[in-house]
Amino acid sequence: MTTTAHTDTAALALGDDALVLSHRLGEWMGHAPVLEEEVALANIALDLLGQARILLSMAGDEDELAYLREERAFRNLQLVEQPNGDFAHTIARQLYFSTYQHLLYDRLATGVGPFTGLAAKAVKEVAYHRDHAEQWTRRLGDGTEVSHERMRQACAALWRFTGEMFQPVEGVGTDLADLEAPWLESVGAVLGRAGLETPEGPRAGAWRAGAGRQGLHTEPFGRMLAEMQHLHRSHPGASW
Repeated sequence: MTTTAHTDTAALALGDDALVLSHRLGEWMGHAPVLEEEVALANIALDLLGQARILLSMAGDEDELAYLREERAFRNLQLVEQPNGDFAHTIARQLYFSTYQHLLYDRLATGVGPFTGLAAKAVKEVAYHRDHAEQWTRRLGDGTEVSHERMRQACAALWRFTGEMFQPVEGVGTDLADLEAPWLESVGAVLGRAGLETPEGPRAGAWRAGAGRQGLHTEPFGRMLAEMQHLHRSHPGASW
């Protein structure tokens, strides 16, 4: 495989992560628990959408890649496609992913490669995404009995999808396995401050939770994709 092909593979993987999570966060519009949080989630979604546009354009036409590919052609992590669930599930998903993404972009920003420019800009955005998730994790985990239990259940439910983040992706420009130890340390510290224990159990283990990079997705992704692509597919070639 050529260097350009490697870059395309990595750009699709990282771009799909950002695109899918952006759409998931956008689903909170009109449904967030408070207005301030609706604005915060919208801003994070827009940051991710901006990243997705740059990354997908490195691999081809961004609109065609977003709206005309079939489910098996997407290379996003299974973690980011998981439904929002209650607010605690959204925060757990965001904590896991933004901690990983910040570690990745921080490393890519200091290297030399096709993603250096994007990473140098995006790492500042992702630092906010991570801090936002950390604050809400502590707030929910160290809140009422109900909020603590919901946060605990959310962290446990999504734990099995986290191992996929550290599987190799050709062309990304760094060894993703090297990010696992600092990720575990960072997430564990946040959970500890929130009065929560780090979940136990396999991560991308026994039943292969974590094959999104190979185009194998969970059931909720198909429904999300149909919704995301509906308008574009219903009106091909339309423009404003």
